[in-house]
Amino acid sequence: MSTRSGEPKQRSDLGVVTERRRKTKRPPLFKVLLHNDDYTTMEFVVQILQDVFHRAHAEAVQIMLHVHRNGIGVAGVYPHEVAETKVAAVHALAKKFDYPLQCSLEEA
Repeated sequence: MSTRSGEPKQRSDLGVVTERRRKTKRPPLFKVLLHNDDYTTMEFVVQILQDVFHRAHAEAVQIMLHVHRNGIGVAGVYPHEVAETKVAAVHALAKKFDYPLQCSLEEA
């Protein structure tokens, strides 16, 4: 700010201005679960884990074996909207290839 003469105007109320940043709350995460059944092939489950969940082959095999042995296993953990999309993709692919593979989500 300057006066008409072009000289800077003196301010005695100068202080430090702090800006508060609001902390954004992270969205809750959800586990996407694959359920074992007696008809879906192991190869198909591995392919699902690679294509939908972007798992490396070795990791996909480990997850598939866990699902096979324990009846259920975690394919991934995502925000709600992403988890819902992954579940829908698994169900669509399973239906397309006539497999009864079930997938669900639960809060992590």
